[in-house]
Parts: sequence; C-alpha cells; structure tokens
Amino acid sequence: MAGTRGVRRVLRWGVRHGLMRALAMPRAQRGEFGARIVFDPVLATDPFALYEEVRARGRLVDTGLAFATADHALSVAVLRSPDFRTAASTPPTLPRPLRWAVRAGGRGSLGPVEPPSMLAMNPPDHTRYRKLVNRAFSARAIAALRSRAEEIAEELLDGMAAHGPRTDLVSDYASLLPATVIAEMLGAPVEMREQFLRWGAGGAVSLDIGIPFRDFRAAELAIDEFHRFMLGQFERVRARGDRGAEDIITTLVAAHDAGQLTEDELSSMAMLVLAAGFETTVNLIGNGVVQLARHPEQLATLRAHPEQWPVAVDEVLRYDSPVQRTARIAVRDTEVDGMHVPAGRLVMLLLGGANRDPGVFADPQRFDVTRTDAGEHIAFSSGVHYCLGAGLARMEGEVGLRALFRRFPELTLDGEPTRRPTRVLRGYDEVPVRLEPASVSA
Repeated sequence: MAGTRGVRRVLRWGVRHGLMRALAMPRAQRGEFGARIVFDPVLATDPFALYEEVRARGRLVDTGLAFATADHALSVAVLRSPDFRTAASTPPTLPRPLRWAVRAGGRGSLGPVEPPSMLAMNPPDHTRYRKLVNRAFSARAIAALRSRAEEIAEELLDGMAAHGPRTDLVSDYASLLPATVIAEMLGAPVEMREQFLRWGAGGAVSLDIGIPFRDFRAAELAIDEFHRFMLGQFERVRARGDRGAEDIITTLVAAHDAGQLTEDELSSMAMLVLAAGFETTVNLIGNGVVQLARHPEQLATLRAHPEQWPVAVDEVLRYDSPVQRTARIAVRDTEVDGMHVPAGRLVMLLLGGANRDPGVFADPQRFDVTRTDAGEHIAFSSGVHYCLGAGLARMEGEVGLRALFRRFPELTLDGEPTRRPTRVLRGYDEVPVRLEPASVSA
C-alpha cells in the first residue's frame, strides 16, 4: 500500500513539476530567457533585474513557455478580466500519456493551489466560499482586532527584551505575531502556532513551479498532517456544541453541516485561511525590518512623522512584495489593455515587477516611506482574487513594525538575513538582529 502511494506521488510530481523541470531547467542553465523567468536561481534573492529585462522586451512578452508581463496596467487588466481564469482550475489540454498519469496519480493533498482551494477556484464557487468568511475580515472586524494585535506585539517584545541582545526577528516576532492573531480568529489552539507555521512553510513550497521531488513529497506530507489536525479540530468544534461562537472554524463547520460546503471544501478553506493568515504578514514584517534597517534615513522620517507608518507598510508591500508572481490562463481569444492573448495561453504576472513600473511609480527602485502613491501596488492581487486578508495584513504590519522600532529604536541587523528559497513568496527564513542595551532598557 505504501509502495502504491509512493508511485502515485511520483506520478503527481511528474505531471505538475517534473516535466516542467526536465524541459525548462536545462534551458535556464543555457541562459534561455523564458526558462530563466521560471528557474533562474537569482529569483529567490534578487529578481528585479530580470523583471526589468522583461519590461525592456515589451508590455507582454512571449517567452515560449508562457506570456510574461511586468507592466502594472496590463497586470491589473488581466487580473480583473472575465476572460481569464486561475491556471489551476483551467488546466491546458494534455497529451494522452499525461492524462493517464493524472488519472493514475490520483488526488493529491489539499494544497493551496489545488481545487477546491479559493486560490484555485473561479466564480461562482469562489464567490460562494468568500461570502462565508468575508465578515471576519471586514474593516470593522479588523479595527476591533487592532488592540489585541498590539497586546500580542508587546508580549512578544517583552520576551525579546528578556532574552536579548541578539535574536532572530522572524522566529521570535514576525512569525508569531500574525500566527497568534489568526489562530485566535479561527478558534484554533494558540499553543500550536509554531506547528502551524511549520505546516504553512511546508505548503508554501508547493506554490512554486518545477520543485524537486523531495520538496514536493515534504510539502504533501506537511499538508496531509495539517489536514488530519483540521479534521480533528472540526470534531472538537462539533463536540463542544457551541454553534453560536463567532470564530471562523465554527462558522465553516456550521456551513458544512448545513450542506453549504463539501468536506473537502471545508478542510481546504480552513487550512488556507489559517496559513494565508500569517504567510504574507511574516514576509511583510521581515521585509520591512530589513528595508528600514538598511535605510536609516527612512526610519528617521517615520520617527519624526509617525503618521506615515501606514504609507510605510504600503511601500514595503510595493518595493519588496511578499507575493512576487501569479498566473492566469485565457479561456477565449481576447484582447486585454490593447494586447492580444489567444485562448489557452498562460500569462505570468510578475507582481514584484509591476510594483516597480516607472509608468506608475516615480523613481520606482527607491524605497520611500513618503511616497504618495505607494498604495497603488498590486501586492495583494486585484479583481475577484484580491487578497481576503489584505486589511488584516496591513494592520498587523503597521502594528508590528511600529511597536518594534518604538521599543528598540537602535535595532540593527546582526549579520546577513537568509532569504526563503521560494520564488512565488518572497521573505526571509532568518533575520538576525541586535537589540542594543540602551534600547532594551528604554
């Protein structure tokens, strides 16, 4: 039985990642442009020169593997167009041997880009899913959460101060703040937040294209373990019997039991909301700390003008976007913002490049916390798939960064931060910082 599961996993990996890896990686190593956009190792550390190369070639570039764009207006138009769908739910027509491999591979884990994940679905199902949880992420709900987020931030900063002067900003602060907030929102056990972070990191790897088999296997195992926990949590909610509770998991379980969600939809939604509730914000806070530490003049501006903190958060999102790319597939021949796209063609939207489009942002390679149009970024996507938790991430980013630099105004980097190896998500695994004694005692 275990052998059969292993064979099926290899087949799933082969169709979803292995074939692309075999075809494109040698081309990337030879320097072919289209393959480099997918596999160039520099993408995990500094993708921006490649984005500018895309921009120099045109607004919509046919790379051979897919269309690609770093154009802001074109990206927005694709994301908002009804002529495009998420690639996962609108797969291209496959040759017969690959169709056999898909069937033989069976259903994989309920990953973040596998249907029925909200990231992979289109209306009307996508709309149905979002309606169930929209209220928890409304502007009023996020405003009500702010004081609790501030309390959590101060508790974490107290712990950092007690164990200073050196710490890893990611593991001791940037990850724990949003993980605690979203666990409380969902009614999940807060004491498991570090396990949630590990499961989330495992699943996040699956967002990339062409990952090695060992990474694919580790991702599926992490997602399956997360799924087993969530099934148990659903039963604990039912056993508790408090259907009047307002946490998100209780709401979703009630929707399932009323026939509004299938079991897979229930599990996928709960796992996605929990993991997505911290993934973006961990990267946002980590990226923000590094940029502000490397641009002390910008931090000085924020100290003199603290009302600029919300703008600073948007500038971090623009300049060092936690989500660097997404993709859509044309469901019919269409023209978008003056560009023709044939049916069935994939369009890779380089969000990190669009957020540095000189046609929208003056001096876009400059990090500037006073930028008046920083909020024009598309770090949270656009259209029907605009990030459900955008307001929560902005609030947590502002609370987290403001509290950190208020408590430790002399915080400095204590070594080179370590980037995550992922290409879709951009953030840090580790950000070593030093909390100067004068700051700790302040």
